[in-house]
Amino acid sequence: MNELRTRLAHRRKDVEERGEEGFTLIELMVVVLIIAILIAIAIPTFLGARQKAQDRAAQSNLRNALTAAKTAYVDSQDYAADFASSVYSSIEPSLNFLASGTASTAQGQISVATPASDQIILAAHSASGKCFYIKDVTGQNGGQAGTTYAKQSGSQCNAATDNPTFGPTW
Repeated sequence: MNELRTRLAHRRKDVEERGEEGFTLIELMVVVLIIAILIAIAIPTFLGARQKAQDRAAQSNLRNALTAAKTAYVDSQDYAADFASSVYSSIEPSLNFLASGTASTAQGQISVATPASDQIILAAHSASGKCFYIKDVTGQNGGQAGTTYAKQSGSQCNAATDNPTFGPTW
């Protein structure tokens, strides 16, 4: 027993002389707690940013699709005839313009409806589970001209059958 005490005293003296100090269990637990709090804050922020990016991608696809539709409309003055002739895909090949009445369910798919020769409704599905819509009316047939936007939740977005409320912004 004395020998054990002598060894411990000698070890303690060596530690004091060398200036070795360790961390206590409490200090280690505080560091782990701080890291856990930072992770708890960062994960929801990251997930929110991811959903916003997915929504922005769908909105960007719709804007590109509308630009293609308006480009074709300049020549023909008829959205319905342009869509029937599949001219949109040649103007914007990165998008998949779906047949009228077909719902968009994936990134890059654009559901198209042409209720009149001077009107087009485009719909795109976001990976976050939202549907985004753009409606453009040229006013050539006497309607209120302008571009309006809508969004709603859904697993598929159909420009021909969905009935969202359109407004000035998403």
